[in-house]
Amino acid sequence: MSVRELMDLTGRVAVITGGSRGLGLQIAEALGEQGARLAITARKANELEEAAAHLGGLGYEVMIVPSDLSKPETAREITGAVMGRWGQVDVLVNNAGATWGAPAEEHPLDAWLKVINLNLTGAFLLTQAVGAASMIPRRRGRVVNVASVAGLQGNHPRMAGTLAYNTSKGGLVNMTRALASEWARYDITVNAIAPGYFPTKMTRGTLDYAEQAIVESTPLGRLGGPEDLKGLAALLASDAGAYITGQVVAVDGGISAI
Repeated sequence: MSVRELMDLTGRVAVITGGSRGLGLQIAEALGEQGARLAITARKANELEEAAAHLGGLGYEVMIVPSDLSKPETAREITGAVMGRWGQVDVLVNNAGATWGAPAEEHPLDAWLKVINLNLTGAFLLTQAVGAASMIPRRRGRVVNVASVAGLQGNHPRMAGTLAYNTSKGGLVNMTRALASEWARYDITVNAIAPGYFPTKMTRGTLDYAEQAIVESTPLGRLGGPEDLKGLAALLASDAGAYITGQVVAVDGGISAI
């Protein structure tokens, strides 16, 4: 098969959480370009509608599922909605996430639970639901977890403390490895992308005070751009990535290499 054929997602269904903006929308664009039917989820229906209009304008087939993944029942609701329309899920991108900045000794418990429940527990429950409903019975699937370089290392002392976020992303990294091993027998691959600093709503506060320092400490000398995750996401979601599983790939301009 040609590389073009291996990367083709025509007829496949991709669920992207947090798909209404930022990195999730960029990944949705990439998978849609390869032919996938897109189901995007997020809390705010108006942002989902705007994203769907954008993706539809590019010629991609898309459905929206307003949802709050921090609530345990949401995983089955998302899965049911997508299965009800298309009858399968071939690709799951666990991208939805939240953060909280506070010194560890002052970190509020409710904020800790908010971050962990969405970033880690929500990803687990949706993966579990999608796996049981579609991927395991069909013995095929691609799970792509959007982790972070914050899940690979601690923060520089000059940066704001984000202990819950770092912990949740570290958990997602090892969930990727453990699940990849467990579900390999079903021909389901599970991998993670660990982005560095990209300009998004979530990173806006950090970049407001630390962008210059971050850029100066990044070997490639810049922040992540709107095209920088697309190729890897498409690879891991497609047959071209069929022999890649349990891996965590940093897309960070080299910042984690030094």
